Amino acid sequence: MTTPIDLGLPTPGTAGVPTLAEGQQLTGKDFTSDQEVRWCPGCGDYAVLKAVQGFLPQLGLRRENIVFVSGIGCSSRFPYYLDTYGMHSIHGRAPAIATGIATAREDLSVWVVTGDGDALSIGGNHLIHALRRNVNMTILLFNNRIYGLTKGQYSPTSEAGKVTKSTPMGSVDQPLNPVSLALGAEATFVARTIDSDRKHLTSVLSAAAAHRGTALVEIYQNCPIFNDGAFDAIKDRDRKADAIIPLEHGEQIRFGPPGEDGRGSKALVRDEVTGGVRAAFAADVPDEAILVHDAHNPDPSTAFAISRLTDTGYLNQSPIGIFRQVVRPTYDDQVREQAGPRRGLDDLQALIDGGDVWTVEEDR
Repeated sequence: MTTPIDLGLPTPGTAGVPTLAEGQQLTGKDFTSDQEVRWCPGCGDYAVLKAVQGFLPQLGLRRENIVFVSGIGCSSRFPYYLDTYGMHSIHGRAPAIATGIATAREDLSVWVVTGDGDALSIGGNHLIHALRRNVNMTILLFNNRIYGLTKGQYSPTSEAGKVTKSTPMGSVDQPLNPVSLALGAEATFVARTIDSDRKHLTSVLSAAAAHRGTALVEIYQNCPIFNDGAFDAIKDRDRKADAIIPLEHGEQIRFGPPGEDGRGSKALVRDEVTGGVRAAFAADVPDEAILVHDAHNPDPSTAFAISRLTDTGYLNQSPIGIFRQVVRPTYDDQVREQAGPRRGLDDLQALIDGGDVWTVEEDR
């Protein structure tokens, strides 16, 4: 099970956010709004919503100090169904709005809920800059590899050859890998989980919420109407053991059941040709050659190489867990420090009058 990792942070991700009074305790019901939940029957969003409602009480925070910001899409209805503050914002712009909230209000726990279309198409730049700035927010990226709200067009994460209403002859686009993108943007916390695995989803959310900085959690989520079965390889009871590559910090990366040929389970090792990583039968390589997952490594190269396995045969194997969790100063903490009295900027008039000035004289 993935658990929050102690990285020696001076304060957790929710530092500065008021907590509940001693003896007070909230339940998942307290975080459930009175709005009727409107998603298609069987949508993976239901499972994620239930997990989040059940997880939020563990934070020990007051509801009025939690805010969920969403963009546009099926997943972006999320704020309506949570009894916290929330904002259903503009298409792709949720990370930008959340950046402003997190910078102005240290007393809030800020969450972003977005989808693969909302975050990676029109919102791509906003997502990248939120990740590189390391703003105190947790981003939940629902990836169903399709545009659901607008009725089934291909999305930035749809596989090549995908036949949809907007690609009747098959998509010719190269799919975007959200985890690879986040690692390339130097995000300090990057993880992937699955909507139907409640235990793993909750543990990853717990680690993400405890992280100080931007935490991106990609959630594989099924769309039963427009892309049903997109993740069967990692959900099917008979196939998932070979398809899921579990990532646990400090543990060797092994996966799969014993092979039919008796060669045993598989493991990840260095690829001597490409410099990346590859899967091999564990029995065929020395034990010391098997990769040990290091989520704390300041160099994201190995984590990036592991993330690329998702695109080998597209989801034939998919690493699941926390790819990266490192410490770096956060954008909003540094901005508040610059604006604080320690910089001598507490006098607004002095700030206005300071620096380069000029006088405009009337032309007579």
